[in-house]
Amino acid sequence: QVQLVESGGGLVQPGGSLRLSCVVSGSIFSIYRMAWYRQAPGKQRMLVASISTGGIPNYADSVKGRFTISRDNAKNTVYLQMNSLKPEDTAVYYCSDYNDWGRGTQVTVSS
Repeated sequence: QVQLVESGGGLVQPGGSLRLSCVVSGSIFSIYRMAWYRQAPGKQRMLVASISTGGIPNYADSVKGRFTISRDNAKNTVYLQMNSLKPEDTAVYYCSDYNDWGRGTQVTVSS
């Protein structure tokens, strides 16, 4: 009965920013490593970023320096701050604790 609900997606111009949020319920959030994935139409899902229980992040090379993952254990929430967005970032973004998944939020980067 774990639920993950993403929000914050939308349409932005290249160079713009968005902050995605994922609220987790039904689990002890603080003991799980969390991750953001994305999937574009016709392409495989890829890992974008992950964050340890202690807050240590890792990033895919394609987003390094532009995206920041963070977590607030008191709010059972993981965030993905996305800056300097590119059209190649267009995808559905999902959060996961490596067992359960949210339904995704659409990010579209276009002029």
